[in-house]
Amino acid sequence: MTLGGLLGLVLSCLFLLSLWRQSSERRKLPPGPTPLPIIGNILQVDLKDISKSLKNLSKVYGPVFTLYLGRKPAVVLYGYEAVKEAFIDHGEEFSGRGSIPVFDKINKGLGIVFSNGKNWKAMRRFSLMALRNFGMGKRSIEDRVQEEARCLVEELRKTNGSPCDPTFILGCAPCNVICSIVFQNRFDYKDKDFLTLMNNLNKNVEILSTPWIQICNNFPAIIDYLPGRHRELLENFTFLKHYFLAKMIKHQESLDINNPRDFIDCFLIKMEQQVTCLLLGRRQQVQH
Repeated sequence: MTLGGLLGLVLSCLFLLSLWRQSSERRKLPPGPTPLPIIGNILQVDLKDISKSLKNLSKVYGPVFTLYLGRKPAVVLYGYEAVKEAFIDHGEEFSGRGSIPVFDKINKGLGIVFSNGKNWKAMRRFSLMALRNFGMGKRSIEDRVQEEARCLVEELRKTNGSPCDPTFILGCAPCNVICSIVFQNRFDYKDKDFLTLMNNLNKNVEILSTPWIQICNNFPAIIDYLPGRHRELLENFTFLKHYFLAKMIKHQESLDINNPRDFIDCFLIKMEQQVTCLLLGRRQQVQH
């Protein structure tokens, strides 16, 4: 057998193995369109209008169906009733997070949004407690929102009624409310640090919406070897890590454990408490 024939035989075997594994996996999942090997159902989805594609597929396969965006299956819940049943009626069973290779590479499984399992539950519990202490759903948060609303109206008045694109300004307002909770202070809309932060966040959202990121998530082995916008995403997240680390160092220098000023202070205090408990536990073990 020639080398070409042998290579063709190996590729054919791999192709058939992929089909068999996919077929076996699909029996355990909700119905959905038949996927192609490697690319899945990409050709059946309009990447420029994904919501319309999902709507059309839900008419054929029902409100719960399976879609392959590459090699990995995704169970789609379409419509209010399906989402409510999953996340409200069976919230505990659906509280997990799927693996997203791009974010796993960036956050190493840590954080609030893209972590999973015990890490996510612990961070969620702490975050809710900290936000309640700062008045989530109470007057203090409402005051911050009203203050930012006044600043937003003042910024719009500066246009003197001339035509303008308000997208950026409207994005600054909620970002500033979050900053006031996390950093204790809001930023002027023309502040250079704030503009850099907003620019990085906006770019990340744009990059994450591209088909290229879907390819990276489905073939994580290529992330380190191919050029592409995923590298810009990694650079932006590295910048954001350094940005928040600098904020935490400044907070640590002036930290008062009896008077937390914002979310970062609460996080630093919790860290100190955890370290203290760990040291006490080890000391007791040594004594015994």
